Amino acid sequence: MTRPTGRVLTLLELLQSGGTRTVAELADRLGVEGRTVRRYVDHLIDLDVPVESVRGRYGGYRLGPGYRLPPLMLSDDEALAVLLGLVAGRRAGLTTTEHTASETASAKIRRVLPKHLARRLDTLLEALAFTDQPGEFDTPDAEVLLAVADAVRHRRPVSIRYTDRDGRRSERTLHAYGIVAHAGRWYVTGKDDRIGEDRTFRLDRIADARPLPGSFEPPVGPGPAQRVLSAFATAEYRHEVTLRIHGTVEQIRARLPATVASLETEEYESAAGADRATERWRRVELRVERLDWLPPVLASLDRPFVVERPDELRDLVVALADRLTSCARRA
Repeated sequence: MTRPTGRVLTLLELLQSGGTRTVAELADRLGVEGRTVRRYVDHLIDLDVPVESVRGRYGGYRLGPGYRLPPLMLSDDEALAVLLGLVAGRRAGLTTTEHTASETASAKIRRVLPKHLARRLDTLLEALAFTDQPGEFDTPDAEVLLAVADAVRHRRPVSIRYTDRDGRRSERTLHAYGIVAHAGRWYVTGKDDRIGEDRTFRLDRIADARPLPGSFEPPVGPGPAQRVLSAFATAEYRHEVTLRIHGTVEQIRARLPATVASLETEEYESAAGADRATERWRRVELRVERLDWLPPVLASLDRPFVVERPDELRDLVVALADRLTSCARRA
């Protein structure tokens, strides 16, 4: 794509964003002089794009009302970025219930790619590896996702029909603070008006979302992502685990992130970086469904630790140590 042609298309994109753009603004965005902007406008008019001239102090150029946008045009880098985003989204499970949408979108883009770019993309995908295996994810309905996003943006209450992990169904009014993508799933966090407390909901378990009249102000404090992580760390699970680990906050968080564990000393140390970097005994609390994954994680910390509860975890740690010792002796 030649530079003048590319600038003409960029001019069209700027005008498509709406409103009236002054010549000075367009010249600055395009990196050209004002007379060159006028020449580019003439090129668009020759292509039957209805660019209108607005006179006056705040005049400039705008698109005529009712103009139908032309087919999407992407540069080589933009096409690669879109396709890689689709691949990564499918791999991470961050899609909607219309499972074929990302595949058909990828196919449409690939069909119109120049051969040299398609070859480069295939080469990249062949060289690309993922550290985790793709899994089966429960994905949200697209309409639910968009409805909740609209409620977040406009700070409006939204009515949802929700099914919890035990299969219980309920209808709730939610003041949604934000949508968070985490570990291959979509979540929404906000205030559950029925109980007056903050809650985190999986979007794939929401069957319907309808906006309600009124508005609300989100609370100050942690953002939606931090609220979701905190909710995971304090959720009710089958086992409550308490550990004491000797190390720095960074050493512990490397194996026990905020998604699964809370540090008792972290709150008051957050204002003092030196304390966070100091090795000391720290109380770590977790709530988990299973215990079998914890002994290898604790071993990989390579830090002194004490299991305060439950006894079952202590037994699993001892069993792992015995197996490791036995393997080392055989070697």
